[in-house]
Amino acid sequence: MDVFEAIAKRHSYRAGFRDEPVPREDLEQIVQAGIQAPSGCNAQTTTFVIVDDPARIAAMAEIIDKQVVVESKAVIVCVAHHRPAYQNKCFAVEDCSAAVENMLLAITALGYATVWLDGVLRSEGRAARIAKLLGVPDDREVRIVLPLGVPAEEWEQAAKEPFAKRAWFNRYGG
Repeated sequence: MDVFEAIAKRHSYRAGFRDEPVPREDLEQIVQAGIQAPSGCNAQTTTFVIVDDPARIAAMAEIIDKQVVVESKAVIVCVAHHRPAYQNKCFAVEDCSAAVENMLLAITALGYATVWLDGVLRSEGRAARIAKLLGVPDDREVRIVLPLGVPAEEWEQAAKEPFAKRAWFNRYGG
């Protein structure tokens, strides 16, 4: 699948997964796509914990009680290191976002599905609880979680507004 097809097919998948493992080779390829993403001043502030142990996934599912996590066959946890990269500016959130987008496209291209979980981590201390479970250092933040597997259901990308409503040449609004 080429990159434009992956972009067109990528969607936020919130249903269950087939009972099929995700091979470590695929997980490594997906995370390598994240590692290859740009980062501010090449500071490379995003690191990853790849969870494929069913017991650890179950422990994560107790923290994030969502079907997509409960039934996932692997979870990629994106960890941000909020440290200055240039003139005391930090780009950790942007770095993490770029890495996740690359991984979303790789996940789609390999025939898996996922959803970008971020907001759910921001309440009830979920991010900190997952960090503790995974041994993430105190100076790092669990920022995004990608539960993944072979989708049990067919989903399509949500409708997007047309180009002419969201993009213009040379001046906002055309």
